[in-house]
Amino acid sequence: MMNPQNRGRRFRLALPVFILIAAFGLGAVVQWLWNAILPATANFNPISYWQAVGLFVLCKILFGGFRGPGNHRHHNKWQRFNRRFGRGGREEMLAWKNKWMQMTDEERRRFRQEMRNRWRKPPEHM
Repeated sequence: MMNPQNRGRRFRLALPVFILIAAFGLGAVVQWLWNAILPATANFNPISYWQAVGLFVLCKILFGGFRGPGNHRHHNKWQRFNRRFGRGGREEMLAWKNKWMQMTDEERRRFRQEMRNRWRKPPEHM
């Protein structure tokens, strides 16, 4: 039977090796995807392996971070955002439905037009 202390020590030694192998493997995947898709479709230049690894690391820093499982700070940020800006779920939907049902036809028309103006694409010449 294996000593639990040795098992933990082996895991701590193997984890960085596994992370390095995974990072290098994902760099190859990023390079392959980039070079297979973007030069043909969007007129980008092909990238080298090290550029792909750098791109992967940059994306992890900017979008994912290097936090491990069990860290829920990101989830809590969204909960605070939703509480602050009213993403309350069913109650909010019912409130909007009631508000919509109480609007006159003219108010609904103005509301629709305002939404169209707000989400309209900018002119191409800008």
